Amino acid sequence: NADEAFAMAERIEQNGADFYRKAAAIQPAAKAANIAFLRGLAEMEEQHRAAFAAMRAALPQRLREETAFDPYLEASLYLNAMADAHPGEGSPSAAAALTGQESMAEILRTAIGLEEKSILFYLGLKELVPQKLGKARVETIIAEEKSHLAALAAELRQAQGG
Repeated sequence: NADEAFAMAERIEQNGADFYRKAAAIQPAAKAANIAFLRGLAEMEEQHRAAFAAMRAALPQRLREETAFDPYLEASLYLNAMADAHPGEGSPSAAAALTGQESMAEILRTAIGLEEKSILFYLGLKELVPQKLGKARVETIIAEEKSHLAALAAELRQAQGG
């Protein structure tokens, strides 16, 4: 149901923020600009989490209990498959895998992969959210995630000297 979908989105965003915070914290030799960049991404993910939490809190009781009209359960199957097979930012293992030995380029490549997977998840989530309950906000978050992706790619080019 919509409540569960928003709960998954909140978890994904929180774990994304955790990834960026840890990446910033364990890079003692990193440039201050790189650390600030990663912390800024963490803050944006927190803002997304808060937006999903607000949308979830505004759900009427009927959307907490019933699934969206989907006779073949395709939307739910899609979301579950995306969350399970491509956890993106929602993977606590992404942050746990950071050792502090990664270069900024390695962190950025990992982050790019996580953002791509999150965008795919949110495209599926968008199909479950009625217009009156925040579909436009989900679209805004997708656009922001795409801008994160572009910023990460630009930062990667810079880190690689290009």
